[in-house]
Amino acid sequence: MMLEELQRDALALLKNLIKTQSFSKEEDKTAELLEEWFRTKEMTFYRHLNNVWATNKYFDPTKPSLLLNSHHDTVKPNSAYTRDPFEAKIENGKLYGLGSNDAGGCLVSLLATFTWFYEAKDLEYNLIFAGTAEEEINGKNGISCMLPKMPKVDVAIVGEPTLMQLAIVEKGLVVFDAKVKGTPSHAAHPNDNNSIYKTAEALKWFQEFDFPKESEALGKVKLTVTQINAGSQHNVVPGHVDLVIDVRVNDAYSNAEIEQILQEKAPVDEIFARSLRLNSSSIPKKHELVKAGIALGMETYGSPTLSDQAMLSCPSLKLGPGDSTRSHSADEFIYVKEIEEGIEKYIKLLDKAFR
Repeated sequence: MMLEELQRDALALLKNLIKTQSFSKEEDKTAELLEEWFRTKEMTFYRHLNNVWATNKYFDPTKPSLLLNSHHDTVKPNSAYTRDPFEAKIENGKLYGLGSNDAGGCLVSLLATFTWFYEAKDLEYNLIFAGTAEEEINGKNGISCMLPKMPKVDVAIVGEPTLMQLAIVEKGLVVFDAKVKGTPSHAAHPNDNNSIYKTAEALKWFQEFDFPKESEALGKVKLTVTQINAGSQHNVVPGHVDLVIDVRVNDAYSNAEIEQILQEKAPVDEIFARSLRLNSSSIPKKHELVKAGIALGMETYGSPTLSDQAMLSCPSLKLGPGDSTRSHSADEFIYVKEIEEGIEKYIKLLDKAFR
């Protein structure tokens, strides 16, 4: 198959994906579009729930395996959209539409790359493609339910918009629920144990607290109080205040260490992590993929945003066409040229690393 034809087919698929609503947990129709690609190209594939995956034609269980993964679910369009989010219109070299940048461009580029290598017999690694669901909500029916069904993955490229630069480290995420307790009372009476006043002190502590270990690639751990809730009546001092804290974890800490530190030091009465499964991710700089990317002129960096990398236990690299700053924005778009160049660069990367 000619590269130009593959690029053209990938763009056509992306347009159809944009036109097809695929909010998280509602990706059945876009999964059907991925299935149609495999049927048209006469490639064997599998589907589980709304996830579609395949291995290269000459899969060899004695070889290590490289996973090419991206997601086909989207967030819901925000209220600032001025365009139809499902129109898939090209203007001035930009393809507009919900999910075009996050992560449709990456998805179709990786799928095209997998198709390019599908019948190759001389690869040092097997290839596994997985177009997965529920990435935007870290759902249980996305990549995490797929991993036990696929062959063992030794290394992965996760397709997210990175301007085709090498995100070799990614921050993890822990969300905490905390509670500051006080004495409930009538507002007209004295109360030296007002939970809201105590919360002001706790908020100042969270604002000023600094995790000492800094990462070369990811910088410091980022802690942010994102929600606060208390009270139900104007004349009643509430017995407690609920807080939600978002912590973006660098590769100097495990999520369990972050939880232990906050439980020991935070000036609140209760604090518990909702989940510890979204750890930071990384790939060694000496890995063949990274060295090949650097040789092709790509730069390395640390990514502050979360992806399906957090579900993987193997080394993983975040790499894809598009720009992360456009993700979840109004009138989302990706340049057509970015998709064409993304496919070409993915192919060059795998050729250099594994042939």
